[in-house]
Amino acid sequence: MIDILGNAVIIIGLIFMFFGVFGLFRFKKFYPRALSASTIDTVGFICILTGIILKEGMNFFSIKIVLILIIAMIINPVATHSIVKSAYKSGYKEK
Repeated sequence: MIDILGNAVIIIGLIFMFFGVFGLFRFKKFYPRALSASTIDTVGFICILTGIILKEGMNFFSIKIVLILIIAMIINPVATHSIVKSAYKSGYKEK
């Protein structure tokens, strides 16, 4: 049962990323695209790795994946923030 739940969470993550990429093309300006790309990346990554943890069970491998999840949840938004902030400070204007 947990294996099926793990597969379902992985599929949800993949579907979120798939539709997120198509939705990304709807935005024409830089700042909304950066926000949605960061959200797609972070949430899809979290769902996929959570599904892998569910499939593997609690062992040393899962602990390593949890550490990767924690690092990714910190680094992804900070990296996007720094990219957008540098674009704003450099005077990037949307048309």
